[in-house]
Amino acid sequence: MGSALTREQKRARIQLLRKVIAVLFALCVLLFFADIICGIVLIVKNSKSKSKSSKASISSLTSVTDVSDPSEMTTEPETTPVTVTMNEDLPVNDLAEAYWGPLPEVAEVKQAPHKEVHGLYIGAAAKMDANIAIAKNSEVNAFVIDLKENDGVYFNSSNQFALDMGEVKGYYNLQNVVQKCHDNGIYVIGRIVCFNDPHMASKHPEMSIKDASGNSMKFSLEHNNAFVNPYDTRVWDYLIDLAIEAIEAGVDEIQFDYVRFPTISTKKGESPYFGPEDTTPTRIDAINRFLQTARRRIQDTYGIPLTADVFGIILSSELDGKLIGQDWATVGLTGVDSVCPMLYPSHYARPTSLNGKTFDKPDLYPYEVMYNALMVGKSAASASGYAVVRPYVQAFTASYIGEGNYKTYTYTDINAQIKALQDAGYTEWILWNPSANYPEGNYGGNAG
Repeated sequence: MGSALTREQKRARIQLLRKVIAVLFALCVLLFFADIICGIVLIVKNSKSKSKSSKASISSLTSVTDVSDPSEMTTEPETTPVTVTMNEDLPVNDLAEAYWGPLPEVAEVKQAPHKEVHGLYIGAAAKMDANIAIAKNSEVNAFVIDLKENDGVYFNSSNQFALDMGEVKGYYNLQNVVQKCHDNGIYVIGRIVCFNDPHMASKHPEMSIKDASGNSMKFSLEHNNAFVNPYDTRVWDYLIDLAIEAIEAGVDEIQFDYVRFPTISTKKGESPYFGPEDTTPTRIDAINRFLQTARRRIQDTYGIPLTADVFGIILSSELDGKLIGQDWATVGLTGVDSVCPMLYPSHYARPTSLNGKTFDKPDLYPYEVMYNALMVGKSAASASGYAVVRPYVQAFTASYIGEGNYKTYTYTDINAQIKALQDAGYTEWILWNPSANYPEGNYGGNAG
């Protein structure tokens, strides 16, 4: 009896074990097919995502829509932002990365349409009607208007930081000026003076250039003005915020001027101090990093070109470039749309040598100085990825350099410089007259 019972128990246990094995096998089969189905779903989703991304990239590269007014831009249905890794033409700078952190990421890079500019600088929207008339009778197609100078913000800005400093002058209504220019087919470039801001340096000495003892400095070769510190990202943010405000008002391009350190000379002979040499990037690193940062936040984000003015001397003097933080070989590789060297003959020393030629009184040779200065910098500017070169042209008389050292600049002298830059292989230019007072003439039309 006991032996038979044991056999029954064994059979029951065997049957139970078989059922458990069958259930486990069924579960394994279900899990296997579930994995296959999930994999197929993920592949399909990823394929769709890539397709959308590809279409977005192609659209941004081929679009010719005017994006000067961001409010008029069409947008795709809202999706999860995808960070785009930017291709930088400058090599990664480990010291800059450690000092300022990584460059800002851009969720969707907008391609900035390049405009071939033949421009006039007109200050705070000065002499608008006269200069519009010049534009209608010449190749002039753009105006450079001061958004911010070294004594304040000239347009009707609502930037709170500027208002708190008392920097907003409000000389003109930006929206109205932009509208008038656009009505006459004129491209609007908003100029912002960057680090030469003695008023800001006074109101916020913590943002100014200081000596090793922490004292704010004034520079005798900069009209005894203080400068704000180009290493300080708070200054960067302020300048970029002003640019974005102007873009929202319809400005077509942003131009940064005084993107440099002061010419280092002080009455007391003290030296500026930016930090320990082994952990502090160079002045050139600081300017390039600011331009790269601004380019990402302005040009790549809004599709509005960003340009930078530079000293003409940096095309021929590497030492001067190091002192002010402008390096001709690399500033054009920061990704900005254009670099604008200020190649005014009157600004060169007497005598000066350019491209193997010596000029005893450079201001007397407008064509020769412009041509040879550009030829000196031609090799660096021909590098792959280099920005468009758009020279500033002297359209003023520099009587302050002394009798016999200057000439009265007429339409002929201005156009001679345009011919020189064309002969050097360039097509774009901006005329500079601080009073926005230009002689009548077909600028560019007879230069070739």
